[in-house]
Amino acid sequence: MHPTLRAHFDQELQHASESQTRGDFQTAWHFLERAHVLSQAHAWPHLRVHGAMFVWAWRSSDFRELFGQLPRLLLAAPGSWLGRAPLGNTGGSNVGIFTPMPIPEDLQAVLRHESPPAS
Repeated sequence: MHPTLRAHFDQELQHASESQTRGDFQTAWHFLERAHVLSQAHAWPHLRVHGAMFVWAWRSSDFRELFGQLPRLLLAAPGSWLGRAPLGNTGGSNVGIFTPMPIPEDLQAVLRHESPPAS
């Protein structure tokens, strides 16, 4: 993971953690979704976000999300390794596991640092 991407990824997770500590679960989820978008091409960070989403679901008593994260925990690393993670997918059980989604513009700029320009 490129250092710029890593810094943004870590920042999104930090914001999620701080929001969750304050009891602001809605804002925490927003930051977890953003971290998910940034992590998809990297197996360990991708798995880490789904782990954080699982913990979020437990702490917020969202059992639909809790059970929805189980298959995602199993598929996150292989999906990243195989390049099968759908771009822009926010990682929650409210969207299909393989559904691509638009990437917010600010995250597109961060992700551009990750990939070399096409020749």
